[in-house]
Amino acid sequence: MNKVLQNKSIQQKVDDLLSKMTLEQKIGQMTQADRMTCSPEEAKQYHLGSILSSAGSCPDDNSPKGWVEMNDAYWQASTDQDTQHLGIPILYGLDAIHGNNNVKGATIFPHNIGLGAANNPKLIKRIAEITSKEVLATGVDWAFAPNLAVARDYHWGRSYESYAEVPSLVTLYSNKMIDGLQGNLSQDNILACAKHWVGDGGTQYGVDQGDTILNWDELQATHIQPYKAAIKAGVLSIMVSFSSWNGDKCHAHEFLLVDTLKQKMAFDGILISDMQGIDYLEDDFYLAVAQGVNAGIDMFMVPRNWPLFIENLLSHIALGTVSISRIDDAVRRILSVKYAFGLFDKPRPALRKWSNHASFGSEEHRQVARKAVRKSLVLLKNNNILPLSKNARILVAGKNAHNLGHQCGGFTITWQGVSGNDEIEGGTSIWQGIKQVATKAQLSVNGDGIEATPEMHDVALVVIGETPYAEGMGDIRGNDKVITESGAQIHGQVKVLRASGDSLELNKLYPEDLQTIKNISSKGVPVIAILVSGRPLIIEPELDRSSAFIAAWLPGSEGQGVSDVLFGDYDFTGKLSFSWPQLSQPKVNKGDKNYNPLFPYGFGLTYS
Repeated sequence: MNKVLQNKSIQQKVDDLLSKMTLEQKIGQMTQADRMTCSPEEAKQYHLGSILSSAGSCPDDNSPKGWVEMNDAYWQASTDQDTQHLGIPILYGLDAIHGNNNVKGATIFPHNIGLGAANNPKLIKRIAEITSKEVLATGVDWAFAPNLAVARDYHWGRSYESYAEVPSLVTLYSNKMIDGLQGNLSQDNILACAKHWVGDGGTQYGVDQGDTILNWDELQATHIQPYKAAIKAGVLSIMVSFSSWNGDKCHAHEFLLVDTLKQKMAFDGILISDMQGIDYLEDDFYLAVAQGVNAGIDMFMVPRNWPLFIENLLSHIALGTVSISRIDDAVRRILSVKYAFGLFDKPRPALRKWSNHASFGSEEHRQVARKAVRKSLVLLKNNNILPLSKNARILVAGKNAHNLGHQCGGFTITWQGVSGNDEIEGGTSIWQGIKQVATKAQLSVNGDGIEATPEMHDVALVVIGETPYAEGMGDIRGNDKVITESGAQIHGQVKVLRASGDSLELNKLYPEDLQTIKNISSKGVPVIAILVSGRPLIIEPELDRSSAFIAAWLPGSEGQGVSDVLFGDYDFTGKLSFSWPQLSQPKVNKGDKNYNPLFPYGFGLTYS
């Protein structure tokens, strides 16, 4: 546990710096702007404490070199001292949630839902260590990870960011992720940020940014537990959830933010808002600013309207609607973390030992990601057809067979992810991994498998499933009544994004998948289905027509991990960390009174 507020050495430095700061400099430290709306010169002018790259926000040269040059400019601007500026170094943050996923050429790991199925804490720590090095290679100090959501409804578009539907595994991983990212807070590490506090995975109907309706004991038992482990592991920042608890928005919830997190749980670090998280507290942004600050948030992710945030907060202090003691508390936390992290002692990004490091996207890192893929795969069905012979005549079909963008999913290069192979540099598609070891494999020309024939093909591998999405745009909503009912109880505005579908049934979301399976199985060629998806889906028709079925989740850039297991070089070890729904019970969690999943929590077949 990092008790930075009790560290006398750190607090002496903070006291000294605080005594020199003007009100404008203090408010600047509480402000985080996006690189697209704030130049290095503006960051210096307004004394900003942090800059972020929102998902997809990257320099024109989206390589470690381009990122280092950009960060170096912000760093030099922020540390330039003169009569008006104290030279406080800036913290640069980004979403590195399955590797440094914004940057071309990075190692992209499986999304969390797959890592949950791997159930391998040692591997999780190693992934975090590699992620920290690939973030450092770009000159960045802060990753908005890990996500500690306990997802309870597959309709939620962020289900793949959750390790499990139960808190025990999320809690175990929390410790390992933070230890791997932050280490001993040296120049070999980055700052972690546990998110989203609290209950984001438990919203009614799985509506993103919706309402989690639970009593206090239930909230503690399911959603708060992972944060206890995070604080014990020394996490130095926590991000507030967009969601509400029993109608009250977390961003304005003093009981959750101060009474519980800061006081009862003794969290000493930075409490940061989600992106534009305070914007929806009130119709009037001016009032929302005071609510967020008074509720206990220390740093505000205001990517576009940061000048207005500064102006409004100055006004509130002048009017007395926000106290100077609250400002000092927030700034003390921010400066304490910067000192604890050694930020004041770091050289500029261009001169750091990990900047532009050759290990970025290296073979060593990719081999760990490949291992993570094979550990995450869950075998749901096998009618004695697997493992395959490397000499078999294999037809490889399906829209996700040769598509790196699809297998990486959302939060890859851009916010909503990409399609195709052009944007993911250095990776291997599932098809490419198969072709490397099975020389007689053939890729279906149009992906629909119509060329299947028993005379030419012994078996078909059909890679099906979802296409990329992120956050609320991945929600599944049957109708608008879900939003109306969920939002009616929320105090404040409700942000609604277009959903990705209206049913958890794979055949309704992507009818082409079942058609591809039929095209092949109707010819007498047995099908092995590989599902690429960010959540369990209702798959009975596809499962029934397949001789084997594999849940591959969103495996990331290293598709060879799939072929490693298909041909028996490694056995399946993955076990479901989410109960698998069926048509009669589309929402199901371990411990439910009438628990009747298609496959239970912990299920997973093996060759042995």
